[in-house]
Amino acid sequence: MKDIVLYCKSYRRDFLRLKRLLDSINKYNVDQIPFYISTPADQYQELQSVLGASSGYQWVSDESIIASNPRVPVGIEKTRSGGLSQQAIKSEFWRLGLAENYVCLDSDCILIKDFYKADFLSPDGNPYTVLHQNKEFFQIALNREKDYVERNIRLESERVKSLFEREGPNFYCAPAPFIWSAKVWESLDVNFLQSKGISIWDLIDSEHPESLIYGETLLKYRAIPLIVIEPLFRVYHYDWYYYSMRRLGETKSKVARNYLGIIYQSTWEAGLNFGALSKPLFSRALKRIKRFGRYLQSFL
Repeated sequence: MKDIVLYCKSYRRDFLRLKRLLDSINKYNVDQIPFYISTPADQYQELQSVLGASSGYQWVSDESIIASNPRVPVGIEKTRSGGLSQQAIKSEFWRLGLAENYVCLDSDCILIKDFYKADFLSPDGNPYTVLHQNKEFFQIALNREKDYVERNIRLESERVKSLFEREGPNFYCAPAPFIWSAKVWESLDVNFLQSKGISIWDLIDSEHPESLIYGETLLKYRAIPLIVIEPLFRVYHYDWYYYSMRRLGETKSKVARNYLGIIYQSTWEAGLNFGALSKPLFSRALKRIKRFGRYLQSFL
């Protein structure tokens, strides 16, 4: 079993983004940390056509991850939305027994500088944990009069926190990439899920995201030492956030001083949707006008 690997759960629509991620990993992965990708089995041929058959990654099927949990019925992913299935599959990757820890990346991640095992593992071999209170992002959203951002994220955290009967400050483990320990996920299964006769597929829903579940599990059961670091990537949650940061002088080279990578949200990078039909001209023009309006707002 490896001490740590990189992992990305992807699907057809994100294959062009995944290609960009893979290229950045191949460029900056100094310690040659193995990179695993999972997709539905019936999308493997398309994945190869975009990424190539052997270009710095190892493939596993989503179905093999799902089947690694004997308490989960075959085909359960077809009964959930794509987003919820993706969260559950990412959370169950540990069951394959490939690594003690894994850095869980999303397809829209991009590495921007050299990275090493030491960025994810402490000298004693325990993984770091991204844990923070999101104050900078909340403040920027408040400054831009986007009060709903803090409100929605805070409510999510409080809902998950209540599952584990924890009181105190809200903590966040996002954004991706997440450094996840198999021991933490196993402690959730043994101490929480099995006692309730459920699986992770029953726990994760639109109100209880996997990143918060992992953090609260670690705080509750302490399966590993809690060694806290700040987020590894600079994430631009919204285009208005990106424009605001650019107005303050933020560039990729400056970001690389403090972060390993960048995430541009896929919701406003529609041009990288693999195989998607082009939207009508009117729809595309309206979207550009709205985005330009948000750009102008960044000057206010």
